[in-house]
Amino acid sequence: MNAVAALPRVAFTADGRVQVRTGKVEIGQGLHTALAQIVADELGVALDRIDMLPVSTAHSPDEGVTSGSLSVQDAGRALREACAALRPAVTEQAVRVAVGASVPNRGLDAKLAGRAAFIHDLQPAGLLHGRVLHPPRHGARLLACDGAAVRALPGVMQVVRDGDLLGVVAGTSAQADAAVQALAKAAQWQAEAAPAEEAADLQKLPSTPRTVAETDAAQGTAQDVVRTLKARYSKPWIAHASIAPSCALARWADGRLDVWTHSQGIFNLRRDLALAFALDVDAVCVHHAEGAGCYGHNGADDVAFDAAWLARAMPGDIPGAMPGAYPGCTVRVLWSRADELSHAPFGPAMVVELQAGLDAAGGIAHWQHELWSPGHSRRPGRSATPALLGAWQVADACAVPPSIDMPAASGGGAERNAVPGYRFAAVMVTAHQVQTQRRSSALRGLGAYANVFAAESFIDEIAHATGACPLALRRQHLQHDPRALGVLNAAAARAGWADRVKNGVKTDAVGMGLAVARYKGSGAWCAVVAEVFAGATLRVRRLTIAVDVGRVINPDGVVNQIEGGAIQSTSWTLKEAAQTSHESWGDYPILRFSEVPAVDVLLMPSDAPSLGAGEASIGPTAAAIANALFDALGVRVRDLPLSPEHIVAAMDN
Repeated sequence: MNAVAALPRVAFTADGRVQVRTGKVEIGQGLHTALAQIVADELGVALDRIDMLPVSTAHSPDEGVTSGSLSVQDAGRALREACAALRPAVTEQAVRVAVGASVPNRGLDAKLAGRAAFIHDLQPAGLLHGRVLHPPRHGARLLACDGAAVRALPGVMQVVRDGDLLGVVAGTSAQADAAVQALAKAAQWQAEAAPAEEAADLQKLPSTPRTVAETDAAQGTAQDVVRTLKARYSKPWIAHASIAPSCALARWADGRLDVWTHSQGIFNLRRDLALAFALDVDAVCVHHAEGAGCYGHNGADDVAFDAAWLARAMPGDIPGAMPGAYPGCTVRVLWSRADELSHAPFGPAMVVELQAGLDAAGGIAHWQHELWSPGHSRRPGRSATPALLGAWQVADACAVPPSIDMPAASGGGAERNAVPGYRFAAVMVTAHQVQTQRRSSALRGLGAYANVFAAESFIDEIAHATGACPLALRRQHLQHDPRALGVLNAAAARAGWADRVKNGVKTDAVGMGLAVARYKGSGAWCAVVAEVFAGATLRVRRLTIAVDVGRVINPDGVVNQIEGGAIQSTSWTLKEAAQTSHESWGDYPILRFSEVPAVDVLLMPSDAPSLGAGEASIGPTAAAIANALFDALGVRVRDLPLSPEHIVAAMDN
């Protein structure tokens, strides 16, 4: 057992405080507040005596990646079990914290007060500022770069070239920005064209199929099918589009590397940094610091490599600096907005084809779900070579690892939520993993966003084709799942679904749509009712959401997570589609504050085990908006985003 593994998850200090170690990181979701509540409740001590220690590979347990809405579910259970074992040894009897009570997010005070709260705010002694110039496109080669003029700029301490990777280190952030801009002008790249596949249909690219689910009744129900409906849906590539660009700090000392990062997987990152720099893994220590926005595998791991690479290039005695001015200097690298929107991994594009065989009563006897998608995971720590952008661009470049889908037992990838939660007599689900040059990896919800959008849109299409009520058709095929029925009925009642048509006449251009799904088929149940206004552009007025996450630890925290997922999904659904390269928000639009809908969240009471909340509302929100658009205009848009161009194209068709 190594030293870190031997450290206790929960320990008491001499002055009676409780120190908690977790490997799950805080990325703005209020996780550490909820985990502190669990510890306080189980031990029977006051919440203000619980100290959540910073997450670091130096002393935290390795709990994998903070992703998949699993942190409260898994890390919370581990802490509850540890505290239950300790509780008999706690002699002081204090008032137990009532789990299920809203507690203010511990991480908000500094942010609301404008104090240092993010990795961007760290100011260690000897701090220098780095910038890295990555090739403009994957595979582009650096032909030449005259760095002499850049070295002469004020404050520039180092200009580094290694293969196709360029970087600068300067005394201030502004000097580093000026230097990298000059470096970009001096660099000469081979002429390269966008990959021919960029605009290609995913279904025409090389792919490998696999059967995800198949029932034995597939052949036996053929005689029951009297009508067949088909539809094709698509989702584009999507950027992470975090408000703050990725940032990292690195320092080398005595052959050891320390890195500060907002990565979701610090142990995985440590492994890949060790591979990239030919170090023993114990010579690398990765410390987590919160970033401003994280929705999956963004640029956090890449910029950590950049910082370590530039910090390694700094000499012990920096020319022009006073002796001892930068002992063991720390280099901070900040990506630009263009870096963030162009070089970070993208959430994969997907195509989904659905087919339903209807029986004589209009019920669904046979359901076929077929999808095409690149892999949804290329995170560090999962391949033989580092999954770090700069490691593929230096002279001694590492091989680029493939993008994969995690096993279904780990939540899956492209096929997430492709297996329907409804009960049909026969089901066939097939996934085609598409080979593509574009860099794809995990984005919030993975395949669930496209699969739920497609499936819940198709359920509405079937209801329209058969003259059924969309709510009634869902109820018909969810009788086996009372918790799914619970959120569906609660959301519909709260939104006034039964009263959506007044006096037999529906208001023009205003529509209401609903959708329901259980995230990953094993997580939280979520139903969404969307109200939209279809004018010159589609506007979402209100989202009414009911969610069942089992035992609620912090109601306010759950509501925040559901709201956040629904608002991000609204942005994806109305606006977002990534090309290969973007420079600013001007050519990659996201939802503006003035466009954010009202969100009403209803938490279902439950004593069942706690489930994660962050990603449950992603898919149902998209489908509910699309169904509301159809209700408003009678137009079915099957290609995301629901932009004016796609709406007009659907009208023309």
